[in-house]
Amino acid sequence: MFKKFQDMFSIPELRKRILFTVALLVVYRVGSHITAPGVNPLALKVFFENQKGTIFALYDLFAGGNLSRATIFALGIMPYISASIIMQLLQTVIPYFEKLAKEGEEGRKKITQYTRYGTVLLSVIQAMGISIFLLSMKPGGVSVVTMSPMMFRLLTIITMTAGTIFIMWLGEQISERGIGNGISLIIMIGILARYPGYFLNTWRAIKLGQITAFRLVFLLLIMVGVVAAVILITQGQRRIPVQYAKRIVGNKIYGGTSQYIPLRVNTAGVIPIIFARSIMMFPSTIAMFFKGSATLDYIRTIFAPGTWLYLSLYAVIIIFFTYFYTAIILNPTDMAENMKKYGGFIPGIRPGKRTSDYIDRILTRVTLPGAIFLAFIAILPDILMRRGGLPFYFGGTGVLIIVGVLLDTLKQIETHLLMRHYDGFMKKGKLRGRR
Repeated sequence: MFKKFQDMFSIPELRKRILFTVALLVVYRVGSHITAPGVNPLALKVFFENQKGTIFALYDLFAGGNLSRATIFALGIMPYISASIIMQLLQTVIPYFEKLAKEGEEGRKKITQYTRYGTVLLSVIQAMGISIFLLSMKPGGVSVVTMSPMMFRLLTIITMTAGTIFIMWLGEQISERGIGNGISLIIMIGILARYPGYFLNTWRAIKLGQITAFRLVFLLLIMVGVVAAVILITQGQRRIPVQYAKRIVGNKIYGGTSQYIPLRVNTAGVIPIIFARSIMMFPSTIAMFFKGSATLDYIRTIFAPGTWLYLSLYAVIIIFFTYFYTAIILNPTDMAENMKKYGGFIPGIRPGKRTSDYIDRILTRVTLPGAIFLAFIAILPDILMRRGGLPFYFGGTGVLIIVGVLLDTLKQIETHLLMRHYDGFMKKGKLRGRR
């Protein structure tokens, strides 16, 4: 393994890309500690310690802790992610965007440009909301804001919108000139920054005798099992064989080859958990703004994280959104039409509607284990922490993002190694899923 890492830095181009990526990630983490002007960080910290289980905690996770510290990167990359999801949804319902998606490289450039405009618009709206929210916060009677309201609103909108645009630019530079997907790496680094605190809390619990040696071994085994399962599901795919008929165009012969359609077990990725978690946190967030209401307090108690009703409903919503988002990403009818257009067919299946129905049936069956696994990974920390009394932080959205991003980055690094005739990270060749 050490030889593999040595080979990585033996290739000048790959070494330059890795160092460039690391440098920009360091810039992002430095900016994550610069507090926005006019904010009292101590008063803000007191407030966010009481916001566990609300939508603010979820947003802060993707912002890498920047929201709870009110830094210049408080919005994080979430406006860009939201704009990207909105553009994906628009491509399925509005013909203009659907046409752009099918125009190739030029269409993708226009969609990317619209996504950037959407990111700026969402950033301005969210920054305005955060400024109003911070002005209303007075934990313990101490105001979080230390300047005039009008000036604070203006500075917050300008600073946080510029911060999100800068993060978006960093992500694009990493994707273009670095290694890996820049946006995904920025999210992953923000999540990883929380883990030293998690490990410190676990160490304190061990010193206080709250965790026995048996429980510690049990936790380590679960962590290894979770990572192995996430890798298996992330890499798992069902391959549908496709045969292309020979075509003669001019003096050249095209087709006559056998390929396959890779249907991933987890096509939707981490998006279903984000949607489901936002919905489950919504009642607690609303109840926070209307303190003293008996009805809302009762609803907040019912939907408190860790209750069986919360866990059951959370799992059902994740499974639903897994199928919903998979249907948006993959359209069996379009896949069947494209295959028919280029002379492709699935052996034993007639082209057209029969092919579309066959792909839809396979996709429905393949998605089911992926959806159940996502639901299990999402509720596992709540079960162990709130029901089992174990300090288990290694699950849910964070571990899926970390493992998925690392696998994608390793694949790109291995591609560079194999192109230069170096061995990959696996002793018997390539990473699983690329064979």
